[in-house]
Amino acid sequence: MENAFAPISEACVKALSDKTYDKRKMAALEIEKMVTEFNAKKNMTQVERIIDVLSKDFVRSNDLNKKKGGLIALAATSIALGKDTERFIEDIVNPILNCLMDSDMRVRYFASESLYNVVKVSRGSVLPFFPSLFNALSRLVTDPDHNIKNGSEILDRLLKDIVIESSQTFDLDAFIPLVRERIMVKSSFARQFIISWISVLNAVPEINMVVYLPEILHGLFQMLEDPLPEIQRMCESLLAQFLKIIKADPGAADMLKMTNLLIVLAQSNNLLIQFYAITWIKEFVQLYGGEILCFTSGIFTAILPCLAFESESKKSIKDCANAVNLHLLELVSGSEDKQRNLSYLDLNSVMEVLRQYLVHSPVPTKIAVLKWVHHLFTEVHDEMSEHANKLFPVLLRDSLSDSSDEVVLQAIVVLAEIVNSATVQGADFDQTQYRQFLVELLNLFSESNTFLEKRGTLIIRQLCRLLNAEYIYRTFAEILLEERISLKIASTMVRTLNMILLTTSDLFDLRNMLRDIRNEKSASLFECLYKCWTHCPVSTLSLCLLAQCYQHVSEIVCLFADMEITVDFLVEIDKMVQLIESPIFASLRLTLISHENDNADAVHLSRALYGVLMLLPQTEAFHLLNNRLQCVPNYWGQPNKINSKSTIQSQGKVKFDELFTYFKYMQDLHHQKRIEKRKKNQF
Repeated sequence: MENAFAPISEACVKALSDKTYDKRKMAALEIEKMVTEFNAKKNMTQVERIIDVLSKDFVRSNDLNKKKGGLIALAATSIALGKDTERFIEDIVNPILNCLMDSDMRVRYFASESLYNVVKVSRGSVLPFFPSLFNALSRLVTDPDHNIKNGSEILDRLLKDIVIESSQTFDLDAFIPLVRERIMVKSSFARQFIISWISVLNAVPEINMVVYLPEILHGLFQMLEDPLPEIQRMCESLLAQFLKIIKADPGAADMLKMTNLLIVLAQSNNLLIQFYAITWIKEFVQLYGGEILCFTSGIFTAILPCLAFESESKKSIKDCANAVNLHLLELVSGSEDKQRNLSYLDLNSVMEVLRQYLVHSPVPTKIAVLKWVHHLFTEVHDEMSEHANKLFPVLLRDSLSDSSDEVVLQAIVVLAEIVNSATVQGADFDQTQYRQFLVELLNLFSESNTFLEKRGTLIIRQLCRLLNAEYIYRTFAEILLEERISLKIASTMVRTLNMILLTTSDLFDLRNMLRDIRNEKSASLFECLYKCWTHCPVSTLSLCLLAQCYQHVSEIVCLFADMEITVDFLVEIDKMVQLIESPIFASLRLTLISHENDNADAVHLSRALYGVLMLLPQTEAFHLLNNRLQCVPNYWGQPNKINSKSTIQSQGKVKFDELFTYFKYMQDLHHQKRIEKRKKNQF
């Protein structure tokens, strides 16, 4: 009967199928000799027959021993053929690759060993099968068997050497999809395998991996979250290599695709991924300059929340985010290429993001946003003007009501810039933008009396620092007189404005203006404030003392005798006495002993203060004022004849008779409101 396995002898076939490794090994050596002889004689038909028998009858057999024998024999065949293996490479490699997925652990082991021997002999001729080899290796590195895993590492190193040798002909376009398919794996061994291959290829001068970086960058960053420190270090090192190449040649990288990826990665919950992503963004901002500004809104989304990080573990992320923020600010404001840089800035998307972060964000983030808004109004005012209307409600309703004083102050800086920029062309105080802004602010105060009491002083003081204090006070006074605002809010507002006027160093110039009502402009301001100040009688008294209208003060004090003396009234008088002792009223105290104006101002002031003293119960304020008046010469209190036409008050053009009538009218109005309220409360 003819041998079905010819030219392999029956004895060799039997040995090749034996359960013992040694017999299978001996049979493989016999086949190696046969193939060597056939190859020497150029009898390739017989060689092809041997490979066919080994593949079909052994490697693809269901008998495990036959599989193992066939795998060893195929490797022996390749060794015998040497370089001529290339002629039969497909028929040799494919059966071995199939066995790498076998369910039997020993079969997989012999398959990996056989494949190593074939690859070692054939070298570059296996590269057409690289995708299949790479797939096989990616499975072997995660094999549960330790021996198989070790064997795969040896095969992996060999294949890398071959690829490096053939770098000029290596098909990188076919390799990248293989990496992309596997780069999101979770297995540490598989990640190590992928990283090592990318690192090896990136180190080859003839291969430009940076071109393909956008396709694998996301996966590389995800590997930073691996629990094994070794994998993290490998990934960090590889990313550093890529960044170094990009810094050396920025044009080699696809900045557009990678920046979009980095913005997404910078919002990761993993701190290491977030840190490296923001680090890359920082480098990109420095490398690409103004071009990066087209990503400003996305970068804001990534870095603005990081500015509020407080824990030590997040400090490096916060510092890096701060650096990015500062670099972006410089790009917008830098004198060099400023216009070119701004051309990349999509202001609509930027402002949309900034408005979102003004609400429900931590304090450091809000402050950074407000600084950006102010910066943009400063640098690109014309373009920003259309965003003012959308910003106003957010700044007024959210920022000014913020629990942080720092946020409130910065918000006022922005509001002041908007108002200032809108009125820069005007010359008069009654600018529309001023009035609109202050009306809105006053409405905000009206909605919450607590807000006015807690934040009113802070807000108004900051506004007076940043805007024209005279405009602020005059416009507030006009609004309070013209708008339908409750008397309670009006009186509270007047008390707040009055206290700021009499205590804040920033209003020094405004106080000096009011001290000289002989000046027409000062007189106009005084009359405007006076009418508004009548909502609070003690504030009116303070204003007149500041304006040195001492005769009128004396008349008002006399009128107090016919008014209802409430607890609030006495508290206000107490505060005024304290203010009289302050440095701001030093000139008033000196007037008490002054001989100027025929002593008229001194006498009227002395009588007025004695009147205030008589209104006070014998409290600390009473003794304080009494002690002060004891220092005044006795004759000031005598009813001696004085020339009232020589007073400072008489030298101005203020119509005090009309003001006095208006004062009485307003006090009657407040009195009626108090009576109505009491009657209402009785029911």
